[in-house]
Amino acid sequence: MRLINIFPIKTLSILSVLFVVACSDASTLEANAKAGKEPKMNEAIELTVYKSRSCKCCQKWVTHVEDHGFETEVNNITLLSKLKDKKSIPANYRSCHTAESNDGYLFEGHVPAKFIKQYLANVPQGSIGLSVPAMPVGTPGMEVGDRFMPYNILLLNVDGTVTVFKQVMTYEEQF
Repeated sequence: MRLINIFPIKTLSILSVLFVVACSDASTLEANAKAGKEPKMNEAIELTVYKSRSCKCCQKWVTHVEDHGFETEVNNITLLSKLKDKKSIPANYRSCHTAESNDGYLFEGHVPAKFIKQYLANVPQGSIGLSVPAMPVGTPGMEVGDRFMPYNILLLNVDGTVTVFKQVMTYEEQF
């Protein structure tokens, strides 16, 4: 009885709800840790890659994203243009390969892993993915000695428009 006199019932109710919520979050994290589950932010990002069997630069790009923590499923296909049409990638923003995240976001060409992660961490509203059109020298998979050509990473939007997502002016900015 004295406890009720000291703390109003409303305060006790709020405290008990907070305690249950806090314990629930802790027990969920603890259960995930015991089950061997990492928090979602540490899970590998999976990409399905569509490329030509004979393209060596595409394979180098796949190695680049795998080296930066991505898991890949590679599909060698013959008619990439049909896939790109189906995925609504405008012709003038295409490159040699297309990657797709589990959430359906697209990464066209030699987009550095760093920028794929940035994009997926905060997907711009109304976008479908990123593109590095053509095959700029010095991008991941397109290394030629110490040569580097500055380039733009483009944001592809649902309505068919594009905007610059990032300007990459030096080789080092890609990593």
